[in-house]
Amino acid sequence: MKNLLIRLLITTILIVVLSHFLPGIHVDTIKAALIVAVVLGLLNTFLKPILVFFTLPITFFTLGLFLLVINAGMVLLADYLIDEFRIDSFVNAFVFSVVLSLSQWFLNLFVKD
Repeated sequence: MKNLLIRLLITTILIVVLSHFLPGIHVDTIKAALIVAVVLGLLNTFLKPILVFFTLPITFFTLGLFLLVINAGMVLLADYLIDEFRIDSFVNAFVFSVVLSLSQWFLNLFVKD
Protein backbone atom coordinates (compact mmCIF):
# COMPACT_ATOMS: atom_id res chain seq x y z
CA MET A 1 0.00 0.00 0.00
CA LYS A 2 2.86 2.34 0.85
CA ASN A 3 4.52 1.67 -2.51
CA LEU A 4 1.27 2.38 -4.34
CA LEU A 5 0.99 5.77 -2.66
CA ILE A 6 4.63 6.57 -3.43
CA ARG A 7 4.15 5.64 -7.10
CA LEU A 8 0.97 7.72 -7.22
CA LEU A 9 2.84 10.68 -5.74
CA ILE A 10 5.67 10.23 -8.27
CA THR A 11 3.18 10.17 -11.14
CA THR A 12 1.38 13.26 -9.81
CA ILE A 13 4.63 15.21 -9.55
CA LEU A 14 5.66 14.10 -13.03
CA ILE A 15 2.33 15.23 -14.49
CA VAL A 16 2.75 18.69 -12.92
CA VAL A 17 6.36 19.00 -14.08
CA LEU A 18 5.63 17.78 -17.61
CA SER A 19 2.69 20.16 -17.94
CA HIS A 20 5.13 23.01 -17.32
CA PHE A 21 7.72 21.83 -19.83
CA LEU A 22 5.72 20.25 -22.64
CA PRO A 23 3.61 22.49 -24.86
CA GLY A 24 -0.05 21.58 -25.26
CA ILE A 25 -0.39 19.96 -21.83
CA HIS A 26 -2.50 21.90 -19.34
CA VAL A 27 -3.13 20.93 -15.70
CA ASP A 28 -4.99 23.52 -13.65
CA THR A 29 -4.22 22.34 -10.11
CA ILE A 30 -2.19 19.78 -8.22
CA LYS A 31 -5.48 18.16 -7.22
CA ALA A 32 -6.26 17.75 -10.93
CA ALA A 33 -2.83 16.16 -11.45
CA LEU A 34 -3.58 13.69 -8.65
CA ILE A 35 -6.92 12.85 -10.25
CA VAL A 36 -5.18 12.40 -13.63
CA ALA A 37 -2.67 10.03 -12.01
CA VAL A 38 -5.46 7.96 -10.46
CA VAL A 39 -7.54 7.91 -13.66
CA LEU A 40 -4.54 6.94 -15.80
CA GLY A 41 -3.72 4.18 -13.33
CA LEU A 42 -7.27 2.85 -13.48
CA LEU A 43 -7.45 3.09 -17.28
CA ASN A 44 -4.10 1.30 -17.63
CA THR A 45 -5.24 -1.39 -15.22
CA PHE A 46 -8.68 -2.13 -16.61
CA LEU A 47 -9.07 -0.79 -20.17
CA LYS A 48 -5.58 -1.08 -21.63
CA PRO A 49 -5.36 -4.91 -21.44
CA ILE A 50 -8.64 -5.17 -23.36
CA LEU A 51 -7.39 -2.77 -26.04
CA VAL A 52 -4.07 -4.59 -26.27
CA PHE A 53 -5.90 -7.89 -26.76
CA PHE A 54 -8.12 -6.56 -29.54
CA THR A 55 -5.27 -4.79 -31.32
CA LEU A 56 -2.84 -7.70 -31.02
CA PRO A 57 -2.48 -8.25 -34.80
CA ILE A 58 -1.59 -4.61 -35.53
CA THR A 59 0.68 -4.54 -32.48
CA PHE A 60 2.43 -7.63 -33.79
CA PHE A 61 2.92 -6.18 -37.28
CA THR A 62 4.23 -2.87 -35.91
CA LEU A 63 6.60 -4.73 -33.58
CA GLY A 64 4.89 -3.30 -30.51
CA LEU A 65 4.98 0.33 -31.57
CA PHE A 66 1.18 0.47 -31.67
CA LEU A 67 1.28 0.24 -27.87
CA LEU A 68 2.53 3.83 -27.89
CA VAL A 69 -0.64 4.82 -29.75
CA ILE A 70 -2.72 2.99 -27.13
CA ASN A 71 -0.88 4.90 -24.38
CA ALA A 72 -1.62 8.19 -26.13
CA GLY A 73 -5.26 7.12 -26.39
CA MET A 74 -5.36 6.52 -22.64
CA VAL A 75 -4.06 10.06 -22.08
CA LEU A 76 -6.67 11.49 -24.44
CA LEU A 77 -9.39 9.53 -22.65
CA ALA A 78 -8.20 10.97 -19.35
CA ASP A 79 -8.35 14.41 -20.99
CA TYR A 80 -11.97 13.72 -21.95
CA LEU A 81 -12.89 12.55 -18.45
CA ILE A 82 -11.19 15.31 -16.43
CA ASP A 83 -12.13 18.95 -16.98
CA GLU A 84 -9.02 20.44 -15.34
CA PHE A 85 -6.70 18.44 -17.63
CA ARG A 86 -6.38 19.44 -21.28
CA ILE A 87 -4.32 18.12 -24.18
CA ASP A 88 -4.21 20.19 -27.36
CA SER A 89 -3.56 17.44 -29.92
CA PHE A 90 -2.81 13.76 -30.44
CA VAL A 91 0.87 14.54 -31.00
CA ASN A 92 1.04 16.30 -27.62
CA ALA A 93 -0.67 13.32 -25.98
CA PHE A 94 1.76 10.95 -27.71
CA VAL A 95 4.84 12.88 -26.56
CA PHE A 96 3.38 13.28 -23.05
CA SER A 97 2.64 9.56 -22.73
CA VAL A 98 6.12 8.56 -23.92
CA VAL A 99 7.94 11.01 -21.64
CA LEU A 100 5.65 10.15 -18.70
CA SER A 101 6.20 6.41 -19.18
CA LEU A 102 9.97 6.75 -19.41
CA SER A 103 10.09 9.07 -16.39
CA GLN A 104 7.89 6.74 -14.35
CA TRP A 105 10.03 3.77 -15.27
CA PHE A 106 13.22 5.55 -14.23
CA LEU A 107 11.90 6.98 -10.97
CA ASN A 108 10.13 3.75 -9.98
CA LEU A 109 13.49 1.98 -10.13
CA PHE A 110 14.20 3.64 -6.79
CA VAL A 111 10.96 2.44 -5.14
CA LYS A 112 11.45 -0.94 -3.53
CA ASP A 113 8.68 -3.52 -3.79
